[in-house]
Amino acid sequence: MLGLAGPPAAGKSTLARRLVAAVDARLGPGTAAYLPMDGFHLANAQLDRLGLRDRKGAPETFDVDGYVQLLGRLRTERLRPVYAPDFDRALDEPVAAALVVPPGARLVVTEGNYLADPDPAWLPLRDLLDEIWYVDAPPRIREERLVGRHVSGGRTREEALAFIASSERPNARRVAAARPLCARVISAEDEPARSEPA
Repeated sequence: MLGLAGPPAAGKSTLARRLVAAVDARLGPGTAAYLPMDGFHLANAQLDRLGLRDRKGAPETFDVDGYVQLLGRLRTERLRPVYAPDFDRALDEPVAAALVVPPGARLVVTEGNYLADPDPAWLPLRDLLDEIWYVDAPPRIREERLVGRHVSGGRTREEALAFIASSERPNARRVAAARPLCARVISAEDEPARSEPA
């Protein structure tokens, strides 16, 4: 299992999907599988209940225990498919069982902001993942992507910029602090800005 950590909109999802597609193209369909941490976002109803809606994307807005349990199950389950949640940006909600890891998968690529985070809640990931790579991009590029992402999701540009300042930047600083704990750094410095999920 390979983990891709990195700040919001660094390109983690794009890299993960490309790796899975390349492995499947070379070794056959179902050899690799994609599992994003974003599927473990708490539902908006729970964020509202907890008063965390304006912090969506912060560590406390994820079901980290559920994520750890699912990765642990992938370590032991060899005979049956394992279903996993995904995150729908149009709905701005997780969607249960939207993804599947087939029993023959030899590589699972998972990605998310906090895979290398030193907080005790996230530490079990280090024992479950074979390696964690850090995916990085310059703040200017990441924030252009984030604005596009939030505007596509229904926010105004001003609302998007305010959310980036209040939530995305502090999250990015926390993620960056764990960069030295990763085995490899993948840089997207020369990659053009885009608004697709990352």
